[in-house]
Amino acid sequence: MTSTPAPFTAGDYQARMERAARAAADAGLAGVLVAPGPDLVWLTGYAPTAITERLTLLVLAAGQDPVLVVPTLEAPDAEKAAGAPALTLRDWTDGKDPYAATAPLLDAAGRFGVSDNAWAMHLLGLQGRLPGTSYVSLTEALPMLRAVKDAAELERLAAAGAAADDTYEKILDVPFAGRRESDVAGDLADLLRQFGHSQVDFTVVGSGPNGANPHHEAGERVIEHGDMVVLDFGGLKHGYGSDTSRTVHVGEPAAEEQRVHDVVREAQEAAFLAVRPGIACQDVDRVARAHITEAGYGDRFIHRTGHGIGVTTHEPPYMVEGEERPLVPGMCFSVEPGVYLPGRFGVRIEDIVTVTEDGGRRFNNTRRELAVVH
Repeated sequence: MTSTPAPFTAGDYQARMERAARAAADAGLAGVLVAPGPDLVWLTGYAPTAITERLTLLVLAAGQDPVLVVPTLEAPDAEKAAGAPALTLRDWTDGKDPYAATAPLLDAAGRFGVSDNAWAMHLLGLQGRLPGTSYVSLTEALPMLRAVKDAAELERLAAAGAAADDTYEKILDVPFAGRRESDVAGDLADLLRQFGHSQVDFTVVGSGPNGANPHHEAGERVIEHGDMVVLDFGGLKHGYGSDTSRTVHVGEPAAEEQRVHDVVREAQEAAFLAVRPGIACQDVDRVARAHITEAGYGDRFIHRTGHGIGVTTHEPPYMVEGEERPLVPGMCFSVEPGVYLPGRFGVRIEDIVTVTEDGGRRFNNTRRELAVVH
């Protein structure tokens, strides 16, 4: 079992808030408004115990100190957040207008980046006070804000990946045939927690024809001898995500099943080897897609090749056609091509990868060959 990494400090959070404010200014924005959710956790370390209709909002702008507007009854919890020493708390009490408390912090004619999960009622409330303001989602305005990880974040992602690997190695020993998909999914969830995950986000077990649906979770279908089974699972450990996929077979595979698996494995390897600073995100997708297309299964690869990962299991950058942003060291994302044959079976192989100075590094290192289970 790996040791617990050192916690992030107030200085770490201060640097992130300053970085966000600078990025906003560089993008022509007056600032950033952050509601409770992953962005707030990443910027301040604060996660309200309950997200309610009461306004909580972090206001960041270049040249001014960060301010966190919070309900008075939640201020004591906010003060305990690791990033609290790097910001000013402004509380408001029930019966008062939270937008009146927040409006003086904003440029009355400014355009602000807003975290994607902000409530419409809060933006409309602010706009009612400041009709000259306008807003754009952070995913649109600053999609790369959290994309490049520092050494401490990479350490956490590596630990999460290693825990997912341990989970896979153990799941190979459990019975598959004669059990429901949901039973194996429960085993995956238990193992992720056993290996240190505080949160399990998904445990996909797609057996036989269910494996041809990339987002099939786990149902009541009883796994049979002769089934291909897609396993895709992950969650959060030390606040950072894991996500890995392997495809196994119950008993010895047929020739076509082995061939499809080989095609996906080779595509995944080729896409990984393409990872290096400077290439466009879409190029990772193109490499995987070209290999699968050449093998005759191009129309059966029906999703992007990858997604970013960090404090959430899905975030920018995305390895997809049209995404021309270049890879830079510290970016972390999945490489997960797949082939899906409706009514028959599917295959997906996925590793989390980070960009290094001269290539890529995998955070998942379990065997990619087709494993036989029983």
